[in-house]
Amino acid sequence: MSKRAIITGITGQDGSYLAELLLARGYEVVGVIRRSSAPNYGRIQHLLDRVTLRPADLLDQLSLIRLVDEVRPQEFYNLAAMSFVPASWDQPMLTGEFNAQGVTRVLEAIRQVDPAVRLYQASSSEMFGKVREIPQTELTPFYPRSPYGVSKVFAHYITVNYRESYDLFAVSGMLFNHESPRRGLEFVTRKITDGVARIKLGLADSLSLGNLDAQRDWGFAGDYVRAMWLMLQQDRADDFVIATGVSHSVRDAVEVAFGHAGLDWRAYVRLDPKLIRPAEVEHLVGDSSKARRVLGWTPSVDFKGLITMMVDADLERVAAAPRLADRLSTP
Repeated sequence: MSKRAIITGITGQDGSYLAELLLARGYEVVGVIRRSSAPNYGRIQHLLDRVTLRPADLLDQLSLIRLVDEVRPQEFYNLAAMSFVPASWDQPMLTGEFNAQGVTRVLEAIRQVDPAVRLYQASSSEMFGKVREIPQTELTPFYPRSPYGVSKVFAHYITVNYRESYDLFAVSGMLFNHESPRRGLEFVTRKITDGVARIKLGLADSLSLGNLDAQRDWGFAGDYVRAMWLMLQQDRADDFVIATGVSHSVRDAVEVAFGHAGLDWRAYVRLDPKLIRPAEVEHLVGDSSKARRVLGWTPSVDFKGLITMMVDADLERVAAAPRLADRLSTP
């Protein structure tokens, strides 16, 4: 009998890669979508005939209870969130409702309906914020520097609390930055690779960025969803840092991306102070030795491979866009 899994956030970057992984392993996959007038199925268009989509909302407790009761999954992956850090400054209350109380609602739905369900909760390296030590491990104290980071700390600890109080198999993956060609255009890596493609193809003449010195530990999203799955296959519920262990600056990403396209980044990049966060997170790099030891997880794509993969995908996408527009306008 195949396992059944629920994925919230299935239409996002991580949700789409995770759905592919679970389907390849023979799972029945149920994706959770919020009711909206303009559904965004772009990342899962190729999976729509193989997954089941059901409406529910992290802001609506009854919808989550009904979801768990009707689907009866063995595994629940909660990837839905207000996930763009700068936007959390504009909507701090809503960020808290989704990322903090939304997780509590998921935990409560599982506790009430079926405590045997195994839950993966998406924690974040942004919880470390103004870091207390380098690199960051599972024991590094948190010091979040944004409403997003603060909300993720609450979600992390409420997951630990429900695990210890109600004996739920509930784990958190402290995932460091993970990117792909499916990353949203608002995120800096994708903003860079999309900008490179547009400049290379003559559709733009500059790219505006903020802090080029901020350093992140960037990995490939396809590798990181494999770690999520591995966490739920263990005998004991535990939390893990998932990271490459190597940090790079935004400037490094710019140099690799422009260089891959045969361009000198200094001729095109413009610094815009308005793009710098109110409280910047300067240096994140994770120590994933526990995950490598316990889960047997290792990343398969390095930093240069990741950035060049994204540049190639954006060059192909942007080059195809005019042809698509021409076809749509032809009577």
